[in-house]
Amino acid sequence: MPGGARPGDRDSPDRGLGVTSAQGAAAGGKNIGLVAHDNKKTDLVEWAVFNRQMLRHHHLYATGTTGALLERRLAVPVHRLRTGPLGGDLQLGAMIAEGRIDLLIFFWDPLEPQPHDPDVKALLRIAVVWNIPVASNRASADYLISSALMRGRYQRQVPDYSAYEERYALEVARRVGEPTPGSAPPGPGASLPAGTPVPEPGLG
Repeated sequence: MPGGARPGDRDSPDRGLGVTSAQGAAAGGKNIGLVAHDNKKTDLVEWAVFNRQMLRHHHLYATGTTGALLERRLAVPVHRLRTGPLGGDLQLGAMIAEGRIDLLIFFWDPLEPQPHDPDVKALLRIAVVWNIPVASNRASADYLISSALMRGRYQRQVPDYSAYEERYALEVARRVGEPTPGSAPPGPGASLPAGTPVPEPGLG
């Protein structure tokens, strides 16, 4: 990512929510995101209690109410974010994009609509974008937590989107009439694309 740290880099920004993904892996613990919709909170808590001895060796991050329930039942520290509808899912998604989450346990409800459904979709999407393993129910969570990769360092392959970012920047520049590498700037009589804002005299 030009001009910034890539997810997984040791110098990824830390906003006080714990160690980076690379540091957690080096220390032998993973950074685990835990989320559950209301009808799935009981499932997640029961699963977490059953796997308490395994989870206590990792760094746990959870949204609002789910985090409070887990902290009380597990008697281990849980980094609590905001509740989902108030931005907790977005916070967790940002942590994934910054390389500070190793895997996501997200028990989402397929039968009930959620008021923050766009945030839910965004969280699942960003996990796929950055190649983060995701468990969406108890069976898939069992497979993840019992994997031998949970007990050692795993070098996750981080996708390189630099070419995509460059293409996107060029496309935006083309749409707003900005000169792009290898092209001449528009002349005085050149017309701008439809919808391009024109600065008022003396304000540009």
